[in-house]
Amino acid sequence: MSTAVTSGSWPSVTADTTTFSGLGTDHVRWGNVADGAKSGYVFRGGTVEVRLDGTEFTLGTFTHENFPIPALPQPQFDVDLTVKVAFEDGTESDFSFRFHHNETPNDGPAPEDLVDLPSFVSPEEVTVDGRKYQVVISGFKQGGQVVRQFVSTEGGANSADIVALFAPAGEPDVVLTHVHFKGQAKNQADEYVEIQNRGSAPADISGWYLGADDAGQDFVFPPGTVLQPGQRIRVYTNEHHPEWGGHSYGINRPIWNNQGDTALLQNTAGETVSAFPYGNKAPTP
Repeated sequence: MSTAVTSGSWPSVTADTTTFSGLGTDHVRWGNVADGAKSGYVFRGGTVEVRLDGTEFTLGTFTHENFPIPALPQPQFDVDLTVKVAFEDGTESDFSFRFHHNETPNDGPAPEDLVDLPSFVSPEEVTVDGRKYQVVISGFKQGGQVVRQFVSTEGGANSADIVALFAPAGEPDVVLTHVHFKGQAKNQADEYVEIQNRGSAPADISGWYLGADDAGQDFVFPPGTVLQPGQRIRVYTNEHHPEWGGHSYGINRPIWNNQGDTALLQNTAGETVSAFPYGNKAPTP
């Protein structure tokens, strides 16, 4: 683990730059507004602890200043971000990411603007102890949840942490990250297991098994199940959530032991890829 300091700037956009100001700084703004506030993006970095074991950290804080502005000639556009990471040994590395902005009509049924991350893996690499790594963005962290799309309400400044990790270049890394084993819904239908690809390459988990070593508790991932770098999915007991991949056991009874057990993720060869002890089986901190 090492300490690093992050900072960022917005160097370019895929739109008419005559309506933009602040390009090349950490605060880019847009909109031809003579007597009011413009909208814009702000990136604020800080001191972070960088680890190379797939541990996530806050790369910086993203803020969308979302104010009513006249209709833009191009309501959807990309804004590029360059993040500089200065390591404690004096070395510095730049990493590039792209944000996709959707400036929705202010008076429509859904006036909230939307911000997506089309690129989750920086094209740049850094070498640490002879091994190459890339920065992978997991998403926007709001209210304890890491999401892939940032929903920004109209008329104010909305912020979220940008959560990232360092991953070996060109490799997937699929792990179990959480077991929600005490559901509140009827028959604990809202139980779920969360799985993340912490790697910098897509992972095809078609045919992989999720279970707890008990008969009738194996979930098999359907063909075409691919986890993108940084992506999280969930397998619910008996609920359907498209925003988390839409996977469900479809069983009208609890799956996960409320006292504790170990969730297992196995590949098509029956090899355990990841194990997650929870409850009374969880390791002592």
